[in-house]
Amino acid sequence: MIDLSPSRTLKALLTCALIAFGSLSHAQQVFRVTTIPEEAATEQIRKFGPIVAYLEKQLGTKVEFTPVSDYPAAVEAMVNKKVDLVWFGGFTYVQASQRSGGKVIPIAQREEDTKFQSVFIAKTDSGIKTLADLKGKQVSFGSQSSTSGHLMPRSFLLQAGINPEKDFRRVAYSGAHDATIASVVSGKVDAAALDITVWRKFVAENRVNVKEVDVFYTTPTYFNYNWAVHADMPAAQRERMTKAILAIDPNTPEGKEILQLNRATRYIPTTPDNYKGIEAAARSAGLL
Repeated sequence: MIDLSPSRTLKALLTCALIAFGSLSHAQQVFRVTTIPEEAATEQIRKFGPIVAYLEKQLGTKVEFTPVSDYPAAVEAMVNKKVDLVWFGGFTYVQASQRSGGKVIPIAQREEDTKFQSVFIAKTDSGIKTLADLKGKQVSFGSQSSTSGHLMPRSFLLQAGINPEKDFRRVAYSGAHDATIASVVSGKVDAAALDITVWRKFVAENRVNVKEVDVFYTTPTYFNYNWAVHADMPAAQRERMTKAILAIDPNTPEGKEILQLNRATRYIPTTPDNYKGIEAAARSAGLL
């Protein structure tokens, strides 16, 4: 016979509540990290695995890398506090800041991000040598939300008096920098714009033949990527997180691996003001 007495029922409810609370507490202890998917998912996991392991040790908390499907998903994940730390491009940071009413805070960037550049590439026998030569051609950008693969290349094109929608035969979006390179190599497009560090990585790893495809234009410099958190993160946790990232040491095996994978010499502090130029470029290009 089942005992349905009030005391027995209360005990059962309390037990369920404790189990639920325990599960919730465990869930809340997981610190989630994501990134804009600038390269293939397998490369993201390889690239961010070591820094996730490093942060787990430094924070004394379970840290998980949570991939997202596209650039807007990274923005929404941070705005809705589904993740705790995001590696944003300059433009996606600006979008997240706008969407959150200024509650997304950049805490660190690579030293390289203070003077970042994009490159335009084409086949070496294409006859394309200048931005003006792109008129009438098929040209690819990366993701529409990419800073180095779309916003800033578009901004510099506009400054040169070239309107992609009017002057190009076709405008394409590859979705990621590695796919952008592939689109030129395969001949799907005549030329494309992408992150200079991804291009250099492909060249260094002999994944592209520069005798066949190479850079014909490199943009002026601008601020780019950053690690960002939500302002609602407890101040002490944000401080620990920032301190841990800035302390990554290239002179240790662990730090060297993290920095090499993230194409960085070191991480330095950053502020929202560093991305005012990106915001202005986005507004000027009609993308914000």
